[in-house]
Amino acid sequence: MSTTLPESTPARRADDRLLRRAGDRARTRHTVSLVVPARDEARNIPWVFEQIPRCVDEVVLVDGESRDATLRMATHCLPAVRTVRQRGHGKGSALRTGFEAATGEYIVMIDADGSMSPGEIPHYLHFLDHGYDFVKGSRYLAGGGSLDLTVVRSLGNRALLAVVNRLYGARLTDLCYGYCAFRRSFLETLDLRSTGFEIEAEMVAHALRSGLRLAEVPSLELPRRNGQSHLHAVSDGRRVLRTLIAERPPRKDGARPAQTKAVGER
Repeated sequence: MSTTLPESTPARRADDRLLRRAGDRARTRHTVSLVVPARDEARNIPWVFEQIPRCVDEVVLVDGESRDATLRMATHCLPAVRTVRQRGHGKGSALRTGFEAATGEYIVMIDADGSMSPGEIPHYLHFLDHGYDFVKGSRYLAGGGSLDLTVVRSLGNRALLAVVNRLYGARLTDLCYGYCAFRRSFLETLDLRSTGFEIEAEMVAHALRSGLRLAEVPSLELPRRNGQSHLHAVSDGRRVLRTLIAERPPRKDGARPAQTKAVGER
């Protein structure tokens, strides 16, 4: 037997307040699009899609002319997935295609190889919800790490990181890691043009140059689950360096450093 509380009781008023707060949260929650570029990742898609949290409203898989069953596997694992054909070649072209197709207020980007856990997405959204415009993962913050970082990649990342911090007056702890989230309203501000892996550095450079509020969160990079990486450390590293130098902001005496925050900073 259920009992209906009179409208005048304190318990009923408390229930009403809780319901209103829940309704307010439901109305103010931002929609989230997850963009996943993929080329020949049929064996990795099931694990990635299984880990996607419920806070994601839309999954956009960008297919880069896969020769395997990537598209069939994606729709099998997630019938609601939106699949779009990549325009152009390279990871940068794939991401730009996905960003244009995404409809969410927040956009999150991850790789399809299983090296980034979708379970971390709520941490990125937390900082977007609290005023930051661009959030990127860091393998070098406490709580982060990498199970796949080679010596060559680590040295290259540190060298490029020193360049971006010097040129842009930033205090980043990681650069060449493509787990990022941002407000879709700033897509035009980011003004992305890169076609290859250097797009990750271009995004950070343009976010810093435009004065967006940027935060880093700890992230654990996992080993690729299956297949071979499409990354070429030396040649792609050169492209990243050229991008950082070409996109550097004009030097201004007395200019304030970019607004960056790492989790744990006071």
